[in-house]
Amino acid sequence: MKRKKTIAYIEAVSSILLNIILFGFKFWIGIISSSVAIIADAWHTLSDSFSSIILLFGIKISNKPADREHPFGHGRAEIIATVIIGIILTFVGCNFLIASIRKFYSHQAASFGKPAIIITAISVVVKEIMAQFAIWGGKKTGSKLLIADGWHHRTDSFSSLVILFGIFLGKFYWWADSFLGLIMSLLIFHAAFDILKGSVSTLIGKKPDKELQDTIVELVKSKINIPVHLHHLHLHNYGDHKEITFHIELPPKMSLEEAHKIADEMEIYIRSELKIESTIHIEPIR
Repeated sequence: MKRKKTIAYIEAVSSILLNIILFGFKFWIGIISSSVAIIADAWHTLSDSFSSIILLFGIKISNKPADREHPFGHGRAEIIATVIIGIILTFVGCNFLIASIRKFYSHQAASFGKPAIIITAISVVVKEIMAQFAIWGGKKTGSKLLIADGWHHRTDSFSSLVILFGIFLGKFYWWADSFLGLIMSLLIFHAAFDILKGSVSTLIGKKPDKELQDTIVELVKSKINIPVHLHHLHLHNYGDHKEITFHIELPPKMSLEEAHKIADEMEIYIRSELKIESTIHIEPIR
């Protein structure tokens, strides 16, 4: 938990500072070159700073311990923050799409110069390094929020790479800048969809994947001496804290004390092996 917090803080603070610097340079280049794609890319970069601020608050809240009002902890704050980042990305994509269509219909061409090439190339490298660090940190700590922020950085790197390619095309086609703006908006929509799909599904409550179900069944079979039929398995995800509930069928003539002992043993095994708290409902074998 402490490691996740440290990595998240380093990623968020460095992201905020670097993105503000990149935004200033990109916005200036976009204005002097009259490029809607570069200006849109500048605002995309600044939106990374907003998402990093959300990342800071999300990690801080999710690390708070359980209390009387929140007995399962505050882990879902991280998932909610991830949803907010996905929504921000969606709005950014919409703005780029509208700006690109308007410029296409007005037949405006961008005038790119050497500074645009240099700043855009630097942006590609810096943003990809930031993406790599955030995604690495997310996988290392199991933080979906860090991974989402990493993909936000990566979409910025992709969009800058597309713009760099388009700068050279702009010499031959007046509509290149508008077309690149459209491509950027599609890239951002795709990233936003992936982020929202996973996070919203977790908040609503999704079925445990087959791998987890098989792991629990095999764990129970390997630890309990008698045959146990396990069903009605449900996973409740609270971020770092997870709860699982399921039913087991035991011989009808087994004493209540013995049945309770078996359920207790299963809960201990699952807690120690999978780091998941479990609640077990006991039924007689039909």
